[in-house]
Amino acid sequence: MTITATAAPVAYLTPAQVCEIVPGMTKGNLAQLRFKGTGPKYYKPTPRVVLYDRESIEQWVRDSVRTGTADSGEAG
Repeated sequence: MTITATAAPVAYLTPAQVCEIVPGMTKGNLAQLRFKGTGPKYYKPTPRVVLYDRESIEQWVRDSVRTGTADSGEAG
């Protein structure tokens, strides 16, 4: 008997759902991150629909890891 692994279907998230996952995130802030190109990867299947996948959100958060305030990358 051969067992084959099947990929789990991707569950797309709306901006509101992303805000529920990421503490302190707002839909407005998420829109600004999209505009600046600094936020998580997203899909735009129609002009009025923005979707994210959970893996991209989690990777974006992991990529933001810092070890000190000097690592922020922002000029102060």
